[in-house]
Amino acid sequence: MGEARNGEGAGAPLGRVYGELRFGERAMRERLPRKIFEELQEVREGRKDLTPQVAEVVANAMKDWAIERGATHFTHWFQPLTGRTAEKHDGFLSPTSDGEALMEFSGKELVKGESDASSFPSGGLRVTFEARGYTAWDASSPAFLKEDDSGTTLYIPTAFVSYKGEALDRKVPLLRSIDALARQTLRVLRALGDSETRRAVPTVGAEQEYFLVERELFEKRLDLKLCGRTLYGASAPKGQELEDHYYGSIPDRVSAFMRELNLELWRLGVPSKTQHKEVAPNQYEIASVYSTANLAADANQLVMETLQKVAGRHGLVALLHEKPFAGVNGSGKHNNWSLATDSGTNLLEPGANPAENARFLLFVAAVVEAVDRYAPLLRATVAGAGNDLRLGANEAPPAIVSVFLGRQLEDIFEKLSCGGKVENACGETLEIGHTLLPKLPKDLSDRNRTSPFAFTGNKFEFRMPASSESISGPNTILNAAMAEVLSGYSGELEKAADVNAAIAAIVARVWKEHKRVVFDGNGYSDEWKAEAARRGLPNLPSTPEAVAEYLREEHIALLERHGVFTRGEVEAVCHIEFERYWKRVAIEAAAMVEMGRRQIVPSGDEWVSDLAMLSEVSAHYAKRAEDAADLVEAFAAAVDELEREAAAARAVSEENPGARAAAYRARVVPAMAKARAAGDALERACPAKLWPFPGYSELLFNI
Repeated sequence: MGEARNGEGAGAPLGRVYGELRFGERAMRERLPRKIFEELQEVREGRKDLTPQVAEVVANAMKDWAIERGATHFTHWFQPLTGRTAEKHDGFLSPTSDGEALMEFSGKELVKGESDASSFPSGGLRVTFEARGYTAWDASSPAFLKEDDSGTTLYIPTAFVSYKGEALDRKVPLLRSIDALARQTLRVLRALGDSETRRAVPTVGAEQEYFLVERELFEKRLDLKLCGRTLYGASAPKGQELEDHYYGSIPDRVSAFMRELNLELWRLGVPSKTQHKEVAPNQYEIASVYSTANLAADANQLVMETLQKVAGRHGLVALLHEKPFAGVNGSGKHNNWSLATDSGTNLLEPGANPAENARFLLFVAAVVEAVDRYAPLLRATVAGAGNDLRLGANEAPPAIVSVFLGRQLEDIFEKLSCGGKVENACGETLEIGHTLLPKLPKDLSDRNRTSPFAFTGNKFEFRMPASSESISGPNTILNAAMAEVLSGYSGELEKAADVNAAIAAIVARVWKEHKRVVFDGNGYSDEWKAEAARRGLPNLPSTPEAVAEYLREEHIALLERHGVFTRGEVEAVCHIEFERYWKRVAIEAAAMVEMGRRQIVPSGDEWVSDLAMLSEVSAHYAKRAEDAADLVEAFAAAVDELEREAAAARAVSEENPGARAAAYRARVVPAMAKARAAGDALERACPAKLWPFPGYSELLFNI
């Protein structure tokens, strides 16, 4: 394993290594005057605005810290609506009139940057010739250093907005949603008699799944290089049928990669903790400890970037695509969400006294209502061409959003809704505000890994997010939905003469009106799809259907009401997601055509030619040559059809991205499936020595 660059390496105590490349609280305490540090903490907690004076002191300390560690440049690190991060590097060096140079970095440079925004997606918020975009320092997310062969750079997490202040990124809406949820949660807590809590924030722990493949093999496949997934590929004789990969022993080479990956992340202050083999061959997972939603989103972006960077050092490629290989499990990103106060209290922890019990049930009820009311919008946040291949498959939640609570909690809600009392196993009576919940272990139930939204003891695990995408989108909408529901609860509680009676009434009403979204069975089954339809739950299996939900008036009203998005920003997000979808499908279709015509058909023709020559010796080879020619002809015809369907979809006006996305889904996706089936049939019959690129047996069983 490689040692940390300019650091103490893997042998140093973790306490010194962890966060050494982050300008976090430890570094700020050491380098900032106490008064400045305390004022900055208030800024970071949203209780005070940043002043130019504080910014200047922080910028100077941050610059000195970075330069001491070898930094020559800084960059405002932001997350445009491309699904990736972006950065523009500027040097600290400033020439002087006497031919010397100074290393400078001002508070103004820290707080605000300007970028040419003309080539970033804006969804119609701005026209092409309006190029100005601004990056604004997110003081709540610590700056950090990145080291590579070219040197060391200071990265400053920032928001990205247009000249007119519209959000052009994932961070701004997320921060707005966190504030909205904090306001409404605080109202509820005040109504419950909590006068001490100053702020409540959503916390998130993200689990990241990925595949590893040999770089040498990756380079031989155009589809992996351009699309991140295999567009052709016959299944290997062995897949995951024996269930022998999951949690299996980690190969030495992968273990070395993981050790270096962890060290890189720990030095950046990313709390990676869990790592293991996943279900599919060559599939793995890494998970991080909880942090506030904003920090968790930034950390997950660093996890994805670092995965790919470190894999390269080990001759590997980390695939983040949701379905890089057909026939085996795809990859997701499980988003473990909870709600915590500034004192560290988890509002989804059952607790051990009557007041905590009532509060717990109230917030669980809020989640159930929020998910039921805004399930289509939550589904829209996880839409994408890659996730369409995963959701509803054998290893992933269906496109139907449902909630799993477990039988014990379901029973409590059901009985409370019918009269407010329930007896526990000891015969004690449960009544909100008067007696204790039955003694509940932290794990209230078995886990249901088929559920899209499962309660797992003291948090909800949203299992639908895409492995390659930011977690900001799903958390933004979840926060907004919760803010909306809690705003209604707080209004009732603030007017109530008897708060306990009001809680009981809310819990009972929510269960009666929204229990349809609660399901504890097999979410993969066809029976559940039929049952969900009977319950009236939305089923949005494709991206064009799901993304259109952004434009529903009630969804726009929700997001405007809580200041998370303006109408224009919602329309822009919808436009961008439609466009991202059809462009990705178009690229995949074009790659399939190119691989088919320039690689697969020539290999097939060579095979047919070889058999034709042998047919002069034996009639047996004549029949084989005929069969081979039929396979090649069928495949070539399927590729021709794919090209025609792609042209037809592309002919739909680009001014209507929703219609174009729908056309690609309806015409191109089925044509791709047909071409793949024909290509895979040809691969299974063609001699391995003639096949033009590595197959699944090599890709999945070589590390």
